[in-house]
Amino acid sequence: MDDEVQPRSNEERLRELLVRGRAGDAGAYHAFLRDLSGHLRAFLRKRLARLPEDVEDLVQETLIAVHNQRHTYDATQPLTAWVKAIAKYKRVDLLRRRAACELRNESLDDDLDLCSRDESEAVTARIDVAALLERLPARQRVSIVHMKLHGLSVIETSRLTGMSEASVKVGVHRGLNALAAMIRNRR
Repeated sequence: MDDEVQPRSNEERLRELLVRGRAGDAGAYHAFLRDLSGHLRAFLRKRLARLPEDVEDLVQETLIAVHNQRHTYDATQPLTAWVKAIAKYKRVDLLRRRAACELRNESLDDDLDLCSRDESEAVTARIDVAALLERLPARQRVSIVHMKLHGLSVIETSRLTGMSEASVKVGVHRGLNALAAMIRNRR
């Protein structure tokens, strides 16, 4: 086998298209978004098998987030890990929005006798945490949501938000301290 050319992986091809697109090649960037949308659609269909009607919206939301955060991508790192982190964040957002809509639209008066004490306390705790998080400055709230609620690493959170790793760590630390103080003051 002399000088046989190995085919490029999807990872390499997509990374090359994104890098060229960031350098000003509009055609390459268009190809990147087109090809990435196909990969995202397949990726999200598997993860949203019970919500097939939401797949296309989530593909579009993820593509918008990738576009808005493209400057944060480090071309020396795997592209798929970066995109998957964004898609995971968008999927969690979708599931959280759906849960919040279901909570708002559900009449609790008719079903109070069916709810166990533990279940109602868990719902109240989720609502309370969401209300407390809203009171935090955006940098602290975003850092906590990504790292503590979505389970992303400092590096992933930094890439998604455009904040430095140190800022992410400080945001989590200060935000958790502020949340603890808010909880203490509610008693």
